[in-house]
Amino acid sequence: MYDVIVIGCGPTGLMLAAELRLRGRRVLVLERLAEPTGEVRALGLHVRSIEIMDQRGLLEKFLAEGTQHRLGGMFAGIGSHWPSDLDTAHSYVLGIQQPATERLLLEHAVGLGVEIRRGSEVTGVEQDAEAVTVELSAPDAARGPGSGSTRLRARYVVGCDGGRSTVRKLLGVGFPGEPSRVESLLSEIRLTATAQELEAVTAEVRKTERRFGGMHLADGSYRFLVPAEGVAEDRSVAPTLEEFRRQLRAYGGTDLGAHSPRWISRFGDATRLAERYRVGRVLLAGDAAHIHPPTGGQGLNLGVQDAFNLGWKLASVVGGRTPESLLDTYESERRPVAEAVLDNTRAQMHLMSSDAGARAVRRLLVELAGFDEVNRYLIEKITALGIRYDLDGGHELVGLRLRDLPLGRGRLYGLMHAGRGLLLDPAGSLSAAGWEGRVDHVVDAGAELGAPAVLLRPDGYVAWAGEDLGELRSRLTRWFGAPDPAPADLPDRAD
Repeated sequence: MYDVIVIGCGPTGLMLAAELRLRGRRVLVLERLAEPTGEVRALGLHVRSIEIMDQRGLLEKFLAEGTQHRLGGMFAGIGSHWPSDLDTAHSYVLGIQQPATERLLLEHAVGLGVEIRRGSEVTGVEQDAEAVTVELSAPDAARGPGSGSTRLRARYVVGCDGGRSTVRKLLGVGFPGEPSRVESLLSEIRLTATAQELEAVTAEVRKTERRFGGMHLADGSYRFLVPAEGVAEDRSVAPTLEEFRRQLRAYGGTDLGAHSPRWISRFGDATRLAERYRVGRVLLAGDAAHIHPPTGGQGLNLGVQDAFNLGWKLASVVGGRTPESLLDTYESERRPVAEAVLDNTRAQMHLMSSDAGARAVRRLLVELAGFDEVNRYLIEKITALGIRYDLDGGHELVGLRLRDLPLGRGRLYGLMHAGRGLLLDPAGSLSAAGWEGRVDHVVDAGAELGAPAVLLRPDGYVAWAGEDLGELRSRLTRWFGAPDPAPADLPDRAD
């Protein structure tokens, strides 16, 4: 039996599986598709996701394949500059296409020992008091000759299987929200139009329609966006090249010589949030728990951050270190974050509308974004730097994520690659005795924390700050479980 079965092999599922495996849990990832699609849905990582990669020692690989950007206009194209005073050591957006992100996360997960099975479609999920049974649509040859079994067991299951999540539907979890009102066509396609013609057409159309334009790709093709004619009854049916050309002509007066698409897809502005993130031993993460328009490029990042929050908690519960109630903090912390993203994408879609009232609001917000504090606030929303969890602590740092700090012995994030908690104690006056296997105690007089000492969870958020040992031990128990007994407390061994 597996400790955890993760359903879905996208960025969310891969990050979650790696976090679980980092702590020694037996993990299986099931993916319906036999091969990755190669579609470039997401284009980059925001600050919080970049910090996550740094905490796990992955950032250098991502930087080698991406491009750093410090640009304004991330919130509905509003804002003229990148703020100079963001609270991070990674003050940039990393341009990296989704296939590259997935490949790097896959290499990370497999390198840790995660088992991946593609071509495995889940058709049933049933749970009892001890475990969850996952039923597959056909025997999986990867299990070996003659096995013929289509049922797998795990102590927990996490659905990371996208907006049309099979797991969510099988659980009967509601997915309330608003259906798509507008739809867009997105493609990687070649154009015969000159760069000058494309620039002129785009500039004219975007005076009234923000959902139009192309980004030049390295191979000479374009990633191009254009409004669809309406909302398709069946979004699983891919748009045709002629449909794409027709919409180019409708908005730009020319089809720009569009030809040879690598792929064409459609997406809408539907906004939905799962009523629950957990039903017993089955949980939801990423798009299975929330969908929203792609404005601001937040979707992939939101899912990866869900996984980073859930992974260490689920691993601890599976390992018997902490009570199952720790899993409730996953929903209480991450669902409000999703609600905020849904709201800001609703606002951005309104600001990108061609409606006269929306255009008037946009002009006003453009003026307001000229103030540094407003511009920074909008960027913090998109990049998740504004997140603070309600962790019931008296110190102002509690609930915030600590930025990477220079220490006398290196960098803070460089000490967190193993995924354990961290007690950063500049004076060396405290102790994590009893939690040594779960929390690293770092005495470093060079740490400038804004507090006498801090306790960091494995996801980098401050769980405690201060100098009272009693309070520290209470927080250690809260987040990492009961302490190991001291040697003197161990029962005598029978002869």
